[in-house]
Amino acid sequence: MLRRNLLSALATALTLALLPAEPKAQERSITVASTTSTEQSGLFGHILPAFTKATGIAVRVVALGTGQALDVGRRGDADVVFVHDRAAEEKFVAEGFATRRYPVMYNDFILAGPKADPAGTKGNDIVAALKHIAEKKAPFVSRGDRSGTHAAELRLWQLAGIDPATGRGVWYREIGQGMGAALNTAAASDAYLLSDRGTWISFKNRQDLGILTEGDKRLFNQYGVMLVNPARHGHVKAAEAQAFIDWLVSKEGQDAIAAYQIGGEQLFFPNANDPNG
Repeated sequence: MLRRNLLSALATALTLALLPAEPKAQERSITVASTTSTEQSGLFGHILPAFTKATGIAVRVVALGTGQALDVGRRGDADVVFVHDRAAEEKFVAEGFATRRYPVMYNDFILAGPKADPAGTKGNDIVAALKHIAEKKAPFVSRGDRSGTHAAELRLWQLAGIDPATGRGVWYREIGQGMGAALNTAAASDAYLLSDRGTWISFKNRQDLGILTEGDKRLFNQYGVMLVNPARHGHVKAAEAQAFIDWLVSKEGQDAIAAYQIGGEQLFFPNANDPNG
């Protein structure tokens, strides 16, 4: 009897072991197409764990230049777009790829270059600084990648009345890469470049580079976030994506952004409630 009971128990255990496991609950997750500056500055590494802990929603970040990130949103390959080129963002909404743009935070751009400053750019007038670079034909590294930083750089050249493409291959170099790569290239070649302050603060390989031009109101750098329109792409995870946006602009999210510092320096300044953001 004992032997029969033991064999029966073993058979039951074997049967249970061979049954397919119950499927785990599907992970709640979203894809965010964002700029290299939010990723390379370390901001996402700081705020996303707090969001996931609060909501249970995991976030996958695709870090690209702003233009490319918007293209990802247009194709429906992301649920959220988090970028920094207001004109391009408003166009994205006008085209129907999002129904609303939310301001999130800001910082500023800086002109960095060799500390000796052979072009004489030091000060707080970015237009004058760019004119000096062009006149001296001093080496300048451009991201050249349709990013928010690249778009801002081109607008500033236009304000200076200069077409930098005329210096291409001589003093103006477009690398078609992100902010980190542009900073490394400039550091290696003693060149000038425009950088967002967040990536600059987090950048370690500065070598002889320093901040030369800052404080000009034309260097203001605003970030916005948008839900990719589920009416255009039905597979967009609208509920989870909206939860991410709502958290970013909430007190908890805004406090998390403000708390992110490197060496005592704050990288981004929340302004979700600014109607002009």
